[in-house]
Amino acid sequence: MASCLGLYIEENIIKYAKVSKDNDIIKIDSFGIKFYDRLAEAIEQVISETYSYKTPISINSANEMYNYFHVFNLLTKKDRHSYINTEFESLCYEKELNVDVFETRYVLVNDLEDKEKVKAIHIAINKGEIVRRSELLEKYKLTSISPIALDISNLLAVDKASDPENIAIVNIEDKTTVTTIINHSIYDVITIDEGTKDILDKIDKKENSYSKAYEICKNSTIYTTEGKELQYEENVYLDDIMPTLYNIVGQVKKILNDSLNKIDKIYITGTASVINNIDIYFQEYLEDVKCEILRPYFLRTLGTEINIKDYIEVNSAIALALQGLGEGLGGINFKKESISDKLPEWLNVEVGSSKSGNPLFGKVDLKNDFKDTLSRMEKDLIRGVTGLLLLIIIYGTFSGILSSQIKNKVSETETANAKLQTQIVAVNADKTKVDQKANDYDKLVASLEERSNSESEAKRLKFSVPTLLNKVMYVIPINVQLTSITNSGTKVTIVAQSDKYEQLGIFVAKLKQDGILVNVRNDKGQKQNEVVTVTIEGELP
Repeated sequence: MASCLGLYIEENIIKYAKVSKDNDIIKIDSFGIKFYDRLAEAIEQVISETYSYKTPISINSANEMYNYFHVFNLLTKKDRHSYINTEFESLCYEKELNVDVFETRYVLVNDLEDKEKVKAIHIAINKGEIVRRSELLEKYKLTSISPIALDISNLLAVDKASDPENIAIVNIEDKTTVTTIINHSIYDVITIDEGTKDILDKIDKKENSYSKAYEICKNSTIYTTEGKELQYEENVYLDDIMPTLYNIVGQVKKILNDSLNKIDKIYITGTASVINNIDIYFQEYLEDVKCEILRPYFLRTLGTEINIKDYIEVNSAIALALQGLGEGLGGINFKKESISDKLPEWLNVEVGSSKSGNPLFGKVDLKNDFKDTLSRMEKDLIRGVTGLLLLIIIYGTFSGILSSQIKNKVSETETANAKLQTQIVAVNADKTKVDQKANDYDKLVASLEERSNSESEAKRLKFSVPTLLNKVMYVIPINVQLTSITNSGTKVTIVAQSDKYEQLGIFVAKLKQDGILVNVRNDKGQKQNEVVTVTIEGELP
């Protein structure tokens, strides 16, 4: 049966709950609240009273910073991670924050406003805060540090087969967080700076006792309305309680009004949930939304002799314990794994005992080897060396098998390579022959083309003069006579005469216009005995 101790730590208060799980049966073994002046001593008392020296412990983080980034869902996991980190770095630059001091995690949900994107709920915590929390429990088995605003949803039963309700969980602890759950998924977290600390501090100033201030809250009943009259019990401390609750419910109402998604139900939890009628008070201000106290879903099966209100006081601690048992969101644990965390459970022996319980090494008496109790670092070192030896043995075995297989593969590769080289030589010889034949073919084609061009040109020139005369016959003016036509290749010389200059001009123009000759040119002509003779030169088209 797995078990985990949930510790919810705030200023002056520790809430704790030791929860065990056997298959689907969840049981609370012990729970309670402690008020402290010295935190380390209070933690030791809780662990002693719950006998949790070797039990996994899950605690809440502190001072988380939430941001939201919208990412295209077609990006690869690597590109999406890079984009989110870049966006956070830009945000830190704008706010003049040092990005290196933060440890970050994020959760992806469907973006209800843009179906092509996913929404990243990004959580950033100062690394110093994580170190301080870790050092408080360095002697024990700390397994999880996570934000309560996300863990608190562990107390809800999830039935994805049913129609989903849109839910808001208002967790009123030292500060207040409003966790919105849409379609069974956490969609956003909003932090309200006011909370129970404001109430308890005011009462503590009057009573000089934080525990008494808490009991006063627990025994207070806030007013409700009946018709038009305000009814409330006589309680001088309501003036310390009501202003804070009024501000909180006002901000919750604003959050609901600003939300694009209609909220069907509000659950109230946290230290302030012990105040009588707080759910009715919320209901009066949030008329359209059903309000009720958050009860862990598995407590419904408990007997009637159990005072449910006592469990509700430690809801935050129960939620953390469930997170440690693997019930909640993955990927939001801010506790870095140590060497011992990564080793198998049977390697986590208690150095200084007479039996290690290690089935591979048998019973080992380590007590007489050391006079003093070893520190956690020394224990981690011994565990690390043991794990390293095992890795070396396993590595040696597998490397021997792998080496043999590599040799066989090398031999097969060399044989295949020799055959391949022989084939390459044969292919190169065939290629040389093909290249030679192709060269001969190219020469033959060039020769045939040259002969064909020569014969075509000869034929064209052979019939060019008769064709020219035929064309001239249709354009020559009546008063123009041709005395000679000669050609040299494509060059043609025509000698024409007429008693009128204009007739010769018309003839020259016709030769040009009708394209009978190209590059037509003529001399000025000579006149003798009233007859003008003109020499015309041009080229066959």
